[in-house]
Amino acid sequence: MGTTVGGDWEWFMEDDLWSNGSSSLNTGASNSSGGAFESPMSPLLDILLNFCLAIVMFITMVSLGCNMDWTKIKEHVKKPKPMMIAVVAQFGIMPLTAFLLAKAFALNEITAVVVLVCGCCPGGTLSNILTLPLQGDMNLSIVMTSCSSALALGMMPLLLYVYCQGFPGLVSVVPYGRIIITLALLITPCGLGILMTHYRPQWTKVASRMILSVMMVALVVIACLAGFTVGRYVLVVLQPALLAIACLLPMVGFMLGYGFAAVFKLNGSCRRTISIETGCQNMQLASTILKMGFPQEVMGPLFLFPIIYIVFQLLEATVYILVSRCYRRYTAAKQKVTVTNDLLLPPGPSAKEGFRPTVEYVGTPLHEVEVVMEPAA
Repeated sequence: MGTTVGGDWEWFMEDDLWSNGSSSLNTGASNSSGGAFESPMSPLLDILLNFCLAIVMFITMVSLGCNMDWTKIKEHVKKPKPMMIAVVAQFGIMPLTAFLLAKAFALNEITAVVVLVCGCCPGGTLSNILTLPLQGDMNLSIVMTSCSSALALGMMPLLLYVYCQGFPGLVSVVPYGRIIITLALLITPCGLGILMTHYRPQWTKVASRMILSVMMVALVVIACLAGFTVGRYVLVVLQPALLAIACLLPMVGFMLGYGFAAVFKLNGSCRRTISIETGCQNMQLASTILKMGFPQEVMGPLFLFPIIYIVFQLLEATVYILVSRCYRRYTAAKQKVTVTNDLLLPPGPSAKEGFRPTVEYVGTPLHEVEVVMEPAA
């Protein structure tokens, strides 16, 4: 990555945003709209950090490809209503929310573009992991992540272009070409995962375990390199405005995603899935784009913001799962209805033989019903 900045980026550095390694850097519009970040990172460390980010992104997309099941995708294509609602929620709610929050907190252009990139990202594999404990529709989750990742190739640059209109000067400096190339390159590892699942399904479980281990090592290396190289500047990512946005953005996504699905009268399982898919985005992709797509002198340590965002995603998703489980357990309290009509008796002992059927409604969201034979009183 180059060490000089020219062209359209020069206007960002009229003020001294990164001067003297200040840890009290203001991300609001009132203070600055850019100063050159004098990175202590050597070219070798910069290459190593970029390589680790690329490895994490590669692993993430291979994992996504391994989870794709074309049979299930075809089923949702035949009945596309939940999938279409999910895609509209993903690319409608989150980018608009990110834009409104950036305006509400009066962020400068550099910080605003970071928030917009995060808001315009497609769904990630984290949502697939969280769908299971949330008791959502796993098939819909995987299909939604797959579709949003494919559509991101066109939607993400388009949405960035649209929302950057609200920030003077951003339209001409956002590297749309690099973003499109980065998104296009992600098709290769995703396709590799699909081929592995189709031709060597027995490799998928082994690959999943290896992928998780390699990703954890890569994330530790990234954290160490980032801390070592930009540690004194990292507090800029912990500014109150950015922390508030990192907290509010996934929360709004969860709530509006659920409400949007409810408007179209989808069942509870689909509502929870669309909710978690809307609020959880691919932050590995966001970090990769921010680190590799923008000049280091301009972006500085702000490429670490998606890591803060992931932490809030996990915390809020955990609370969401706990609240959802408690609510469903409360509403799913077993309600026994004694039925005396002999026509409702299942095969077996009859009421005349001293038994009566009891219908138990177990798990009201799923409307599961089981008939239990109990001795007559």
